[in-house]
Amino acid sequence: MAQWLELVFKLPLYQSFFYRNPADSETVQGAESAASVSLVGKRAAVRFGSRKLTGFIIAEHHELPKSCPFAAADIKPIDRVIDAEPLFGAEQVELARWMSHFYICAEGVALSAMLPSGKREAGELNTEGFELNGTDFSAAAFNLSDEQTAAVDAITGCNTGDFFYVYGITGSGKTEVFLQAASRVLAAGKSVIYLVPEITLSHQVADTVRQRFGDRCAVLHSGLTGSKRLAEWRRIARGEARIIVGVRSAVFAPVCNLGLIIIDEEHDGSYKSGFTPRYHARQVAMYLCKKHGCPLVMGSATPSVEAWHLMQTGGIRTLRLTKRLSGGALPRIRIESLLSTQGALSGALIEEMRRTKAQGKQSIIFLNRRGFSHFFKCKNCGHEVLCKNCSVPLTLHKSEGLMKCHYCGWTAQPPTACPECGSIEAGYTSIGTEYIEEQVRKAFPDCTIQRIDTDVLQKNKETVRILHDFRDGKIDILLGTQMIAKGLNFPGVRLVGIALADTGLQMPDFRASERSFSLIMQVAGRAGRYVPDGEVIIQTYNPYHPAIVCAQHSDAESFYSQELQQRRVLEFPPFARLIRLVFRSKDEQQAEAAAYSACSVLKELLPAAGVEILGPSDCMLSMVAGNYRFQLLLRAAVLAPVQKAVYRFITEYRCAAGVYIETDVDPVNLL
Repeated sequence: MAQWLELVFKLPLYQSFFYRNPADSETVQGAESAASVSLVGKRAAVRFGSRKLTGFIIAEHHELPKSCPFAAADIKPIDRVIDAEPLFGAEQVELARWMSHFYICAEGVALSAMLPSGKREAGELNTEGFELNGTDFSAAAFNLSDEQTAAVDAITGCNTGDFFYVYGITGSGKTEVFLQAASRVLAAGKSVIYLVPEITLSHQVADTVRQRFGDRCAVLHSGLTGSKRLAEWRRIARGEARIIVGVRSAVFAPVCNLGLIIIDEEHDGSYKSGFTPRYHARQVAMYLCKKHGCPLVMGSATPSVEAWHLMQTGGIRTLRLTKRLSGGALPRIRIESLLSTQGALSGALIEEMRRTKAQGKQSIIFLNRRGFSHFFKCKNCGHEVLCKNCSVPLTLHKSEGLMKCHYCGWTAQPPTACPECGSIEAGYTSIGTEYIEEQVRKAFPDCTIQRIDTDVLQKNKETVRILHDFRDGKIDILLGTQMIAKGLNFPGVRLVGIALADTGLQMPDFRASERSFSLIMQVAGRAGRYVPDGEVIIQTYNPYHPAIVCAQHSDAESFYSQELQQRRVLEFPPFARLIRLVFRSKDEQQAEAAAYSACSVLKELLPAAGVEILGPSDCMLSMVAGNYRFQLLLRAAVLAPVQKAVYRFITEYRCAAGVYIETDVDPVNLL
């Protein structure tokens, strides 16, 4: 039996710690003999300084390793082993080590994020309220199109860790391609991980997968109690469940003999964790598929710009689906300018909503809640003021009387008139979603109206009821945010109205156009899936913006071409890699001083050439939860040397008390 145990903790400590195995059979719960049981993969209760903590046992040693800084007599014994069965194995330890170096986080923090006791996700899956039966449908019952058959054959004919992208218009049958590929992989005795981004989409996918594959399916979600989630985790580890559905953390499921990972709606930002470790499920999936020699299949009607670039350059193989299989035609998309409109609803949108009601059909009004910041807009020509360095909108700081770029820190005086046309009908504005909802209710008192927002999402049963009622035709108009923009399939929807497309475009983020184009295309895809006269109306103050014009014509090729050209000129991803460091503190001066001090240190650590430091600058959200926030952006063509320098900085730099550093490799959200 090994005498020494190596542990890591859910703490920002970039090292492991050694404890003595007390060689007491009672220490190992449920074991006949401590000598015959390995403790690797189990949790242990230990004394850590003056605290009592739970640690993860990652290795056993018969002799005390030379890396241990303490003498054997000074090493404490563990108090007890918590688990009767291991929670993780060598593969999870290896993955945590990779994540530690790639995402610059402590190994114990990375390992903790994988396990059932890890951090809960805001978008986590919950299937409560759905009746999921265990019927196992035969794959032969589903007739595939020639395009779908070719896609499934390509995926399942791959014996190496290749990457595929099922790219097709909304309603073209991407989900069935995923399920047929999964069926063949399961038939070969392997396991499948199926990732979905949103709770609303998760409901439908989980229902479909459970019906198709029965008890072989496991659904990982935060709605389970801790004990049930742990039991489901162990059922997966034992090989009893071989197709796992869940949001991003399901990528860590301890499946046996991994044969396929599916990432539905790959473009969605929720695949990127907002907490340490700030991993991206797509990157983790790529690592796992290369390691296991199995295919990774992604899919979306609007790929991320990074994925599109890889599709064009051969890094990802594209599998195209070009036809709607439900019989509906692509909707007609119209742009309505709000420059001369009073109120939140244009005359054209009101007219189409009334026509839709008269036909006994349904409407969706999409509200983009991202528009919380003030942005400069000319009501005459639609001009907006951009940073001269970064080509992102400047944000007004009223207290300072300045417009600021939250990338490079460049400032400018707010103009008194439009710099483009000279009109004095220009200034900062924003439109609240509550005002838009009020306008809809006033205009349509005879309609049943429901809204799905963050408050409703917290009441899972209420969300399920609303979605069921809308699917059954009991609701005339559904108001919603991004959660209704993708994946959901409502046969009665004829009209989709986008109340204000500009709010996403005005965010000071180089991804603003990409997100807006994707959202417009995704929400437009809810219209006319089963009817030939689907309508989409885009309301905007900027009717000539490329993202809006390309979305109107469903012209993805032109949009991605323009976006990639601009990214190349500005040296933003995918033509450069970013690492973001955020310094936060209750004391504004301390946070700012830490950012400037870190900038000086990093200049010495980073390679002499090929790396650019943007900032320091205050974050777009300059204060969160009472903490002031400043940021540095490190930009380089090659990531590895920058990662190495930042890893050294994070492990060796000591900031002032009360200052905390957040590290984000390949950030998706720069707010």
